[in-house]
Amino acid sequence: MEMHGGNIYRVAEETGIPEQNLIDFSASINPLGVPGKVKDAIREALDSLVNYPDPDTTLLRHEIARHYGVDSEGILCGNGSTELIYLIPRALKPRKVMVPAPSFSEYERAVAACGLRVAGYALQVERGFAVDPAGFIEAMQGCDMAFLCNPNNPTGHLLGRPEVLRIAGAAREMKCLLVVDEAFIDFCPGASVIRDVRENPYLAVLRSMTKFYALAGLRIGYGVFHAEMMPRVREYKEPWTVNSLAQKAAVAALDDSAYAHETMRLMEKEKRFLENGFREAGMEFFPSAANYYLLRTDNASGMVSELRRKGVLLRDCSNFKGLDGSYMRVAVKSHRDNEMLIREIACRV
Repeated sequence: MEMHGGNIYRVAEETGIPEQNLIDFSASINPLGVPGKVKDAIREALDSLVNYPDPDTTLLRHEIARHYGVDSEGILCGNGSTELIYLIPRALKPRKVMVPAPSFSEYERAVAACGLRVAGYALQVERGFAVDPAGFIEAMQGCDMAFLCNPNNPTGHLLGRPEVLRIAGAAREMKCLLVVDEAFIDFCPGASVIRDVRENPYLAVLRSMTKFYALAGLRIGYGVFHAEMMPRVREYKEPWTVNSLAQKAAVAALDDSAYAHETMRLMEKEKRFLENGFREAGMEFFPSAANYYLLRTDNASGMVSELRRKGVLLRDCSNFKGLDGSYMRVAVKSHRDNEMLIREIACRV
């Protein structure tokens, strides 16, 4: 089974359906596609490929700092935020790391790759897989590091900023680094704690530009670290992992406020449409602050397999720790695609 969504290449090979004919709900990417400003920036930058990319990502770091009101010296860019998920435990060498479940699988894989101990924190279906701050803090006891995905993947549950700061404050008292993965926070920016890192040496924030700005193929993400921690993390980072086109594309994306505004308008409209469609079809879904939904039905794995053969890709969630074959995740896509999804689901529930 695929560890992640979005592997259209393997599906095309196995089903014989051309990649361009697949409809991919398994990867949660902005249905608006690559911003026009990004395409222009990439075209203008093609001749610069003869040169090495800036290893310090200077221009991009300054643009991120300006955009979010953070210190550019505390920003470390990577080949997607996943690079940094693996970098942090390798660089900081914690003894014991707390990882909630269900959540993004790469946290535990990154920790295990370093031979570190993993402490679990099980999210309860009875609570809609919501993170309970008190329970999370209790699970951090005795740990040197903890991962918190907000909004969580694959559940879509969002903790408000005060709740995250409560956890971050407890992490500081415990001397446990809290790594908050805000890969999907652009869809709910008010909950971000990116500006709070400068006040807490035990708080780090990871961000991704591949989801909101539809740059999955370029791989661009970054982390914001406290000044005390940055030298230790930077020391272990490989050079040139962010290519020139990714750097130019990210700068252009951050400058495209019209694209961001249209994205939020589209998400509001299409999420309302999908939720109404799920209800009418009798499909159980979990409320989501992001651009995807976790669905539950007895035949989820069978539905995923059946639709896959038709070229419609859903994310089977049975390989998420804490979930099973009754769960699947679907992205919010264009209205036409969302209508098709509801039709296909309705006749199989």
